[in-house]
Amino acid sequence: MSLGNYITSLGDNPYFGAGFGLFGIGAGAAVLRKGLQYAVIYFRRQYMITLEVPCRDKSYQWLLQWITYKGARKTQHLSVETSFEQHQTGHIKTKYDFIPSVGSHYFRYNGTWIKVDRTREQHTLDLHMGIPWETVTLTSLGKNKQLFFNILEEARQMALTKTEGKTVMYTAMGADWKQFGHPKKKRPLSSVVLDCDLSERILSDVKDFLGSASWYGERGIPYRRGYLLYGPPGCGKSSFITALAGELNFGICVLNLSERGLTDDRLNHLLSVAPQNTIILLEDIDSAFVSREESKQVAAAYEGLNRVTFSGLLNCLDGVASTEARILFMTTNYLERLDPALIRPGRVDLKEFIGFCSEHQIQQMFAKFYKTGDPETGEIDDYPQKFVKEVICRGKPVSPAQLQGYFMRYKTAHPSCVIEKVDEIWD
Repeated sequence: MSLGNYITSLGDNPYFGAGFGLFGIGAGAAVLRKGLQYAVIYFRRQYMITLEVPCRDKSYQWLLQWITYKGARKTQHLSVETSFEQHQTGHIKTKYDFIPSVGSHYFRYNGTWIKVDRTREQHTLDLHMGIPWETVTLTSLGKNKQLFFNILEEARQMALTKTEGKTVMYTAMGADWKQFGHPKKKRPLSSVVLDCDLSERILSDVKDFLGSASWYGERGIPYRRGYLLYGPPGCGKSSFITALAGELNFGICVLNLSERGLTDDRLNHLLSVAPQNTIILLEDIDSAFVSREESKQVAAAYEGLNRVTFSGLLNCLDGVASTEARILFMTTNYLERLDPALIRPGRVDLKEFIGFCSEHQIQQMFAKFYKTGDPETGEIDDYPQKFVKEVICRGKPVSPAQLQGYFMRYKTAHPSCVIEKVDEIWD
């Protein structure tokens, strides 16, 4: 039998014909399915744009809040974030913020439909934050990346309006900085009464530094500035730094060098990734290290408790890998305990003593707490001068914290009564 006749006989066979037909249909369906898959992939690559924002990114929470208030308002699938706000009246208000829950959401922005996919990996943790790993993915038609840039910028601006007029505090968490607590209402610089022109002198120096970036660059000088405020406790060092940050519209990054698990590498990394427009604050720097002369007397049993080494701190402050465009404040109650290498020029550029109250401070604080004189007649009484005289004649040093505590105790009393009970300041 010839080959042609054999093929013809197979074609006449109904079993073979049915099998070949099924094979052809299956093969055609597979080719079509594969073609559709390639077509979808090609379409996504050429005509769709996607933005993925992981939970570790700084814009993650901004974006979730923006989607809630500006985008997916009609979504019925929400997650809640509960917070508390304290009003000037002293009442605490509970605030509920609703953000899109895990899943898919859709909204329209500037005439473009955008799909939002919020995913959560239950078996994967963000090691720095200790929470399940999350991502938010935005998908839209077109190739315009500016669309997502505009969304992120709007989200950032909306987040900034929530902290407008407030000072944001940051604390080190893992390898990054996280907002600590709720933003605080800015403290006026005038509310911190320092001796004579000390406050204006420091403020002027900081402002001069902020406006001298090009001057530093032209002379090859590292663009950073270090300050040391020293003096007895309760004299206003930390309060002044908080008020200064408010005056400059800066945040404050509080860094504890005694924190367990803090290493030289992590310290250097934290200083390099500190948020822009912030003051880095190292409080009670004397408690973190002893001078090299004193360290010879320290028992070996106490060595190694702090994983941040003194040389590591010095390198972070002005070493080869240290960061620039940085304002760093250190405070201490005991200047004599600090190693000279830590406070030399280049690491500490300006040292200021903030001590017990002078006559000027006592008078200014008294005038802030109690109304003196008659505004209608213009008469001025001498209560502030009398109070200053009574305090000075006791011959005892007094800190601003002591005065403030005393004034708070008699905040509604008549000035004459406050003067009579002046001995209670030292109780």
